[in-house]
Amino acid sequence: MTDVWLTPERVALRDAVTRFTTKHIAPHLSQWEDDGAIPRELHRTMAESGYLGVGFAEEVGGSGGDIIDVSIVAEAIIQAGGSSGLIACLFTHGIAIPHIVASGNTDLIDRYARPTLAGELIGSLGVTEPGGGSDVAAVRTRAVRDGDHYLVTGSKMFITSGVRSDFVTTLVRTGGDGHDGLSLLVIDKGLPGFSVSQPLRKMGWHCSDTAELTFDNTPVPATQLVGGEGDGFVAVMRQFVNERINLAVHGYAVAQRALDLATDYARTRETFGRPIIDRQAIRHKLVRMHRRVAEARALTRSVIERAAAGEEPIADACLAKNSAVEACDYVVDEAVQIFGGAGYLRESEVERHYRDSRILGIGGGTNEILDDLAAKLLGYSSGGKR
Repeated sequence: MTDVWLTPERVALRDAVTRFTTKHIAPHLSQWEDDGAIPRELHRTMAESGYLGVGFAEEVGGSGGDIIDVSIVAEAIIQAGGSSGLIACLFTHGIAIPHIVASGNTDLIDRYARPTLAGELIGSLGVTEPGGGSDVAAVRTRAVRDGDHYLVTGSKMFITSGVRSDFVTTLVRTGGDGHDGLSLLVIDKGLPGFSVSQPLRKMGWHCSDTAELTFDNTPVPATQLVGGEGDGFVAVMRQFVNERINLAVHGYAVAQRALDLATDYARTRETFGRPIIDRQAIRHKLVRMHRRVAEARALTRSVIERAAAGEEPIADACLAKNSAVEACDYVVDEAVQIFGGAGYLRESEVERHYRDSRILGIGGGTNEILDDLAAKLLGYSSGGKR
């Protein structure tokens, strides 16, 4: 039986992305971390190589492939010296344009999806607000219809690529309370009343710019509506499954990279006349790290394969993300411990992975929110059985 992850095409994709990362990303990542952003040119270079559009149909400007191919790209970038923060900002379109593509609105696809996949535009997704995070149905940013425009007032917080993006696919309230009153608008930068904060300073993901966005009676053409009024909540929630799966891939891929770095260091670092990998305490650490990575990868890949087959494994996507997050947190912590003082230095790659890993249990739904959602879906509540 052929392993779907090891078809000739996917092996070639992994090898090609590895070479791209080694040449265009890894040598510059430390500088981009200091700069607080990646250059726009990287989007264009990535698009020209055909990797930016993986997972999107050729009919909308993508390169084809499915969620397995998307996962292979992420794994290859991280394994070749990239980072989860780099992927978050380079592939923000993975959360910014799927709703547009799914709507089938050819005008919006031509004006936003195609140029974004060509590396000409950068998009972001505006859902989280200063007063709320995972409670999507409580969004307060309001869009009031005024003739052929909506007047948008409110703010969004922690928006990935919010500084560099050219447009924001924004969840707004066009109706009453609850999820039925939510809609999606594509809002262009530069409109009156639309302001962007300075980049927010973060614990990790330093190369990924993050911002607060504010709207003050910002006029947005009604033609920027994605789908119909009231469709926003469902559209966002459907895409959350893929986002959670993608973050799970970040988790186990970063953990694998940290394990590899720690193993190499343990082979070369000597104390008291011999490599520390010869010491039982270190060997056992590496085995436990290996086990956590293998478990998280196996669970996540099984969910990915089901998603690729057309299923919507909502509960298992929650479990996969939380398992991968736990594995990543454990492994990066142990990797820094193995490196010792060297792992505490900014010059050490494991130090970056240690910082970056902390956001994975927050973004795309916190660990606690996903555990609670999984509990409801699995029947571990008073509402009944699975």
